[in-house]
Amino acid sequence: MIASVAGRVAALGPDSAVVEVGGVGVLVHCAPGTLAGLRVGEQGRLSTSLVVREESLTLYGFASDDERLVFEMLQTASGVGPRLALAMLAVHSPNALRVAVASADVKTLTMVPGIGQKGAQRIILELKDKLGTPAESVDAALNGRPGPALWRDQVHAALVGLGYSARDADEAVAVVSAEADAATAEGRVPAVAVLLKSALRALSVR
Repeated sequence: MIASVAGRVAALGPDSAVVEVGGVGVLVHCAPGTLAGLRVGEQGRLSTSLVVREESLTLYGFASDDERLVFEMLQTASGVGPRLALAMLAVHSPNALRVAVASADVKTLTMVPGIGQKGAQRIILELKDKLGTPAESVDAALNGRPGPALWRDQVHAALVGLGYSARDADEAVAVVSAEADAATAEGRVPAVAVLLKSALRALSVR
């Protein structure tokens, strides 16, 4: 298993990074929050999890070992593959997921695109004794999930990391703010990955 990669960040995309390790560019799939902490041309380190399929080898990267461990544990639940597990970590922190599962908070889990009510109930049932004890109270942990201010920071940082100027990033964030506000009005957490893609589209047609 490849537990981590470290080296110069050669490239950043909307959902992946290329890290040069020993002269080899390693493609690592990451959540937007993780990508926001990387900069092209600078040194970076990611905890990683290698997902082996008959037709592919896919490496997923995380900002911390705890995120990686939760990512791997989430996949032990029926119907949760690596992409859905990554989406869960894009919307909620590891501890917020622990709190949601421990408190049987279906609403919080269904804020993740791709998880319906039955899926959330199944995840709670199967992972209740596996994710570990939350480090904070329920209210404190859930207050840490991506809100209006956090999605703006993550999208802005990701755009700057991709090479756009701070001014361009500001303009793109302003363009997608209506999309984020609509999600909030519907009781959903703004999905950073979706907003980042919308921001990139907006920048490409200027």
